Amino acid sequence: MYFELIKDFFADLKAHRTRATLTLVAITWGTVSVVLLLSFGEGLGTQMLNGLLNAGDRIMIVYGGETGLAFEGLPKGRRVRMVEEDVEVLRRSINGIDLISPQYRQTVNLTYGKMSTNTECEGVDPVFEEMRRMYPVGGGRFLNGVDVEMQRRVLFLGVEIAKDIFGEEEPVGKAIMFDGIPFTVIGVMQKKIQTGMNNGPDTRRAIIPYSTFRTMYGHKYVNSIVVRPSSPERQAEVKAELYNVLGRKYRFDPTDERALRFWDFIEGEKISRKIGLGVSIFLFSVGALTLIIAGVGVANVMYVVVKERTKEIGIKKAIGARKSYILSQFIFEALLLAFIGGTIGMLFSYGIVSVVRMFPAEDGPMQFLGRPILSLTTMLATTAVLGTIGLLAGFFPARKAASVDPVESLRYE
Repeated sequence: MYFELIKDFFADLKAHRTRATLTLVAITWGTVSVVLLLSFGEGLGTQMLNGLLNAGDRIMIVYGGETGLAFEGLPKGRRVRMVEEDVEVLRRSINGIDLISPQYRQTVNLTYGKMSTNTECEGVDPVFEEMRRMYPVGGGRFLNGVDVEMQRRVLFLGVEIAKDIFGEEEPVGKAIMFDGIPFTVIGVMQKKIQTGMNNGPDTRRAIIPYSTFRTMYGHKYVNSIVVRPSSPERQAEVKAELYNVLGRKYRFDPTDERALRFWDFIEGEKISRKIGLGVSIFLFSVGALTLIIAGVGVANVMYVVVKERTKEIGIKKAIGARKSYILSQFIFEALLLAFIGGTIGMLFSYGIVSVVRMFPAEDGPMQFLGRPILSLTTMLATTAVLGTIGLLAGFFPARKAASVDPVESLRYE
């Protein structure tokens, strides 16, 4: 049976080359539209998410605020200022914390030879590397526990500020004047895309041990505390515990949301994923509409085929062909047209995606657009749409063909 269906299909293609070619072109173009839109949409969503995670990988940055409620006889409007010791208190008191670091911040002057520039400096713990994705390029390193314990004068630089200061020289191991005090550069951060930032990107930061920062500048209060929960699902629990623990120490109501301020990257990640999903759904809808238009073309072609082969259908029914055979013949032809055009479209799209992925993603428009991703989900979604369109495009003409009266069809000219 299937051999006969394939034979009839190719015989019809041969007899009507122009019509078949135009139909295949329409299906191919629709497939290319769906696949490329989804691939570029997924690439854009992934790049947006990476840009957010590069600024803060599932972390919450906690800032002291100002009380908005009176508490235990104390008036509202009191300022909450956290200290370095709070880090250890929170680490011991909250089981859901995975990583935690104090964060000092100040603008500093960096001088090397005749080159001098000002930049943002942060005094942090070594776990800051993972929380903010400040990974070093080969040959260097980030801060470690010994640097903190010994209050070493060591410096980790963002890639852009390092290039401004050292040019083509290798920065690692060089001595640099840090607000007039010699520091040794121990590493340079890899270049990264960053869509969230405060006072400039990380690529222009100078990072030193928090103990060294405190000793140099004598700051009593930290600018903020960076916290990463053991899992994103524990975000709300950890945030509530932060209010409870710090509320007991600084005597504010744990329900007073103004007492602490948060820059919540976990919540930002959830929003970013929803935006990415929304963009993908929109782009898929646009591409699917293009495929549906192509499907209408296939249905029109199949109706023409039914009309042209009315006499043939009547003869087949007259000699005993079942209704199911007539139905399957036209549905099979429509599905085959859809999947041949779809296969060509997918192969063409794969070639375009492969070429575009060869472009550097660090500079130019690709920096924010991201590389397109031809995922299994995209291919399955496109196949499902193609199958549905092919089935519908063949079913209604097939039903018409199967309902043809043999006697009337034999009279048809």
